[in-house]
Amino acid sequence: MSKIKCIIVEDEPLAVKILVDYIAQVPFMEFQQAFKDALLATDYLRENETDLIFLDIHLPKLKGMAFLKTLQNPPAVIITTAYHQYAVEGFDLNVTDYLLKPFEFERFLSAVNKVKLPQPEADAHREKLPEKDCLFLNVQKKKVKVLFADIVYVESQREYIKLVTTKNEYVAKMSTHEIESLLPSHSFKRIHRSFIVSLGKIESYSADTVEAHGVSLPIGRGYKDTLENL
Repeated sequence: MSKIKCIIVEDEPLAVKILVDYIAQVPFMEFQQAFKDALLATDYLRENETDLIFLDIHLPKLKGMAFLKTLQNPPAVIITTAYHQYAVEGFDLNVTDYLLKPFEFERFLSAVNKVKLPQPEADAHREKLPEKDCLFLNVQKKKVKVLFADIVYVESQREYIKLVTTKNEYVAKMSTHEIESLLPSHSFKRIHRSFIVSLGKIESYSADTVEAHGVSLPIGRGYKDTLENL
């Protein structure tokens, strides 16, 4: 079984010690490094991969939520803070869990158990199968077939998504991370934390917006290089 590699972004030494002690008690976890501010963590993530970030909200230089918004392909994130008022914003950013300090080991373990690692064998098996050309979306108690070729963009609406095609619009209860995992990555790209666009439907773009099928979509600050790098 692969271990969950994790880093800690936290400026309180005692909080770091507690997390490191908790991590050491979990056989399937591997502690990599701790950082007292988000900029040091950003530098580390440029050259290294991790599966999970334990992230404090109130950090020097760059706050936790602002740091999270800069990550183009964030790993799983568990927020650790003494301030409950940030919970809604955290879940809007699709964090795995929200731990309110002080928390016991049992609550920590419950959060960690929500982290799912990709299964290499399953991925290899999927690569051998014929490539799908559609998905089935749960819409008003029905499974609706949606062709990838018809999708223009997907918009996050809190716990729902709006999927816009060339013919219809559908609203389904799921996160943008869930729908993103169902879309072929070579044809769809996230351009904003709330928007995923079909590359084939892009008509033009600027530094701040994308025009797709006559609709103007915003490009998030953390996604400026997405189109340029294609």
